[in-house]
Amino acid sequence: MRKTLRVAAYAICVRDGQILLARWIDGDRREWTLPGGGMDHGEDPHDTVLREVDEETGYRVEVTGLLGVRSVRFPSRRRFGRTADRHHVGLMYEARVTDGELRYEVGGSTDMAQWHDLDAVPGLNRVPLVDFGLRLWRERPVAGRPGE
Repeated sequence: MRKTLRVAAYAICVRDGQILLARWIDGDRREWTLPGGGMDHGEDPHDTVLREVDEETGYRVEVTGLLGVRSVRFPSRRRFGRTADRHHVGLMYEARVTDGELRYEVGGSTDMAQWHDLDAVPGLNRVPLVDFGLRLWRERPVAGRPGE
C-alpha cells in the first residue's frame, strides 16, 4: 500500500465575533474550510500560512500564535482500485488580518472566502478541520491538542 504524507498550515482568524473561512472545492463538493494549505518542499510552515491566506483570501496576516497540530490518517482509494494510507499533519496558527482586501482565489482549491458569525458555523457545510481549529482557539490547550 502506498503511503503519503501531507504537511499543511492553516490560519484561525477571528475578529468581531466572526471567523474567516475559504470555500474548498473538489469536483461538485463545496465545503467551508480554514484558509491554508500544503507546504512546498523546503518552505517554513509559518511562511506557508502567510502565503496560503493571501492566495485564498487576499488578506495579509500576522501570526499571533501556534495553537496546535492536527494529525489524521485515513485510507484513500486511488486509480485502478488501489488504496493509499494518507497521513495529513496540519499546523494550526492564530492570525490577525493586517492588510489587503477580501477577494476570491481564481484557479485554486478554493473559490471564495467570507467572514462568518461564530454562532453560524455549526450550520455551515464545512470540513472537520474548522471545528478542530475553533476548539484549539477556544480551549488553548498547552499540549496543542484538544482534550478528549
